[in-house]
Amino acid sequence: MKTRITELFEIEHPIIQGGMHYVGFAEMAAAVSNAGGLGIITGLTQSTPDDLAKEIARCKEMTDKPFGVNLTFLPGFANPPYPQYIEAIINGGVKIVETAGRSPEAFMPALKDAGIKVIHKCTSVRHSLKAQNIGCDAVSVDGFECGGHPGEDDIPNMILLPRAAEELDIPFVASGGMGNGKQLVAALALGADGINMGTRFIATKDAPVHQNVKDAIVAASELDTRLVMRPLRNTERVLTNQAVEKLIEVEREKGAETKIEDIMEFVAGVYPAVMQDGDMEAGAWSCGMVAGLIHDIPTCQELIDNIMSEAHDIINSRLAKLA
Repeated sequence: MKTRITELFEIEHPIIQGGMHYVGFAEMAAAVSNAGGLGIITGLTQSTPDDLAKEIARCKEMTDKPFGVNLTFLPGFANPPYPQYIEAIINGGVKIVETAGRSPEAFMPALKDAGIKVIHKCTSVRHSLKAQNIGCDAVSVDGFECGGHPGEDDIPNMILLPRAAEELDIPFVASGGMGNGKQLVAALALGADGINMGTRFIATKDAPVHQNVKDAIVAASELDTRLVMRPLRNTERVLTNQAVEKLIEVEREKGAETKIEDIMEFVAGVYPAVMQDGDMEAGAWSCGMVAGLIHDIPTCQELIDNIMSEAHDIINSRLAKLA
């Protein structure tokens, strides 16, 4: 299947594995890229730029296919050494960067001068247009269904994707709620050039996370995610657990007066405990509503092959019969 995304990133299938904290290690990115998609190393999971350089080198030992690095530009209270992370990416020969969070505008000259293709994650059409205007090569349009940060507009992909198609000239992928071939076909029909998957890739044999995490996703339904940090206008969709329900209770009590300090115990330092140690009650961790559609734990190769097979069958059989 050829789309503007497969041609832009020189990949076989229009499927991207988004950056995920304490998931996007070299093993994850290589497995996705070897299966014909685009694997992504999560830059800020690596504690230092030097650590990122080593992770890029490890990934190159595992795959000769294209892979990228995610750089999330955090709110003002956190200030990682982004120029040094970008230097590690450039020196590592990586030619694709997924950016997220704040606008990457300040860092675009360095990335573009190095011949790097940039795909920025956006939760609205207006942010997607800004990304296009500052020179991003593509955008990942992130609907309200997504795990992690869905923005504050609450627009689901059934509306957001065709709106993006009306406005954008650059390629875009559908992100949020994506997990199977039906959704790939739907995303293409709505104007996208591929899909970005996060939660679905965690529930694979190749994902370098604790088995408890994979089992929790398979056991969850589409009703088992919660929105937290909404009073802070930093909304995050997470899988429910006892800690999350306590966090929500704090937010209910404090309302608009909620401060990050009030919920810090439920969100700070959670990912190593969850993803590596398998402590499913450690705190709030990102998970999408697509958990309700995840019923198995395949390899990345099996997952991508199944998605593409299902998509081709729908396009060539069911939809063709309706023409």
